[in-house]
Amino acid sequence: MLFDVWAPEAEERVTLHLPDAAVPTYPMERDPDRAGWWVVRAEAAHGSPYGFALDGGPVRPDPRSRRQPDGPDGSSAVVDHEAYVWGEEWAGRPLAGAVLYELHIGTYTREGTFDAASKRLGHLVDLGITHVELMPVCPFPGTHGWGYEGVSLWAVHEPYGGPDGLKRFVDAAHAAGLGVVLDVVHNHLGPSGNYLPLFGPYFTDSHHTPWGSAVNLDAPGSDEVRDYLRESALAWLRDYRLDGLRLDAVHALADTRALHFLEELSAAVDALAAELDRPLFLIAESDLGDPRTVTAREAGGLGLHAQWNDDFHHALHTALTGESQGYYADFARAPLEALTKTLTRAFFHDGTYSSFRGRRHGRPVDRTSTPAHRFLGYAQTHDQVGNRALGDRLSSSLSPGLLACAAALVLTGPFTPMLFMGEEWGARTPWQFFTDHTDPELAEAVRNGRRREFGAHGWAEEDIPDPQDPRTRERSCLDWSEPDQEPHARLLAWHRELIALRRSCPDLLDPDLSAVRAAHATGGAGRWIAYRRGDIRVAVNLSDTAATIGLGRNGRSRVLAAWEPVQAPGQDGVLTLPAESCVVLGS
Repeated sequence: MLFDVWAPEAEERVTLHLPDAAVPTYPMERDPDRAGWWVVRAEAAHGSPYGFALDGGPVRPDPRSRRQPDGPDGSSAVVDHEAYVWGEEWAGRPLAGAVLYELHIGTYTREGTFDAASKRLGHLVDLGITHVELMPVCPFPGTHGWGYEGVSLWAVHEPYGGPDGLKRFVDAAHAAGLGVVLDVVHNHLGPSGNYLPLFGPYFTDSHHTPWGSAVNLDAPGSDEVRDYLRESALAWLRDYRLDGLRLDAVHALADTRALHFLEELSAAVDALAAELDRPLFLIAESDLGDPRTVTAREAGGLGLHAQWNDDFHHALHTALTGESQGYYADFARAPLEALTKTLTRAFFHDGTYSSFRGRRHGRPVDRTSTPAHRFLGYAQTHDQVGNRALGDRLSSSLSPGLLACAAALVLTGPFTPMLFMGEEWGARTPWQFFTDHTDPELAEAVRNGRRREFGAHGWAEEDIPDPQDPRTRERSCLDWSEPDQEPHARLLAWHRELIALRRSCPDLLDPDLSAVRAAHATGGAGRWIAYRRGDIRVAVNLSDTAATIGLGRNGRSRVLAAWEPVQAPGQDGVLTLPAESCVVLGS
């Protein structure tokens, strides 16, 4: 088979090492057609360990390794993707009309493996989920972690089950009718096991990010780096039959070239979708407040298919909790007004002043040409829970009624809904920041950094969970006995009811953001918000007393779903809604 590696940093020679082969070392030759590339042919089989040595130095993993059996620092291993026998063909599931479920393999079950997670897919089918969004699965140090410090962007974390484990999971999900989306991290790589700078200019000091030097997307040598990232993304979609990718923090991808990397990537994914004849999509996490992220390339946008909408989350979070620290400050000044704006216009900051940033931020979304499903709406995510000092969920401080209200706003709102694992039953388990660094100095730096960060915000350092303590991960595992207990069972049933309603009501799938009408009240009239989508009206009472809500004279309505018993409004359109409850009405 052909072994090749881009190693322009090698001055004189590159050597292929095959420790289990009859001939364990092979000198490589420069590829005359590709600058900086080295090639050699050698006998190797599926599973054979290998690595590369530059100029007589130590053997390092392949930057494009498809498997790291012994972790990021170990040897790479040959993967023959044709060796896996897939189940039935999968036609795919598009993003429009989807309900996503963010899932972390390492804590979705106590076992923390793909196979164990596969056994819980029936729960998601019963809930009405259409796509599972997996948090990153690239190799990272140790056994347990969030996955955002991964390296080897073509490989799969071995403790989860490695390449075949992921394929079995995808196969099982597809057999159950579920699409699978994978969170990939292109904006930085973990510090441990990251040997890319030894091979070539994968990073540049022309730009800096919160993680140090930026991934090289526009400096000399960036053609190959862009190819590395693009082909990695396509490999996940092609070789693992994934349905989409979530791109982490695209605002940290510094790229000044005329053709932005994200535009290049979206074009490549669309071409692959046409080749495979099934829908594929890209979802961005973006802090830019820029609708061009999800605007078609032909219209001057980057062509990504959707993005997370943190503005909607922040508005909803402040309305539910009253929190006002950090980036919540602007939303907390008038949370229901902010929630009304995001429900109808997607972005809160659309050119308005952001006190958190100390400047104006964002630009308006063209509601007539941008389908609402291009924005993901959610009440909780791994970031918004796990980046809190104690990893506390909304369920730790809110009543079941308010949790039900949050579900109604997410699942009947105009955006593509996404739930964070366990949210559907109001899980009481926290989801905390945990690591398993094998480098003692790095482990101590992460531990102390976490304590200092929250200590500066008034937390006692001894109260901050130790990321390296195995108990921190164990506390974060879902408790699968909860869904059968109250009040969890009732919340779970409510989520199922709302998702089924969303699926059965065309008005709730209408992509026309300009057609959403919303109103709210605070103070003496209570704290409520109501909105209309076609013939569907949703009313949510966040106050601790009953609210009288005028929905307008529009004929009699019937109750389609209600958290508490409620009488449908009559001809006068007046609704009396119990405290901390919500209702969905239809004609």
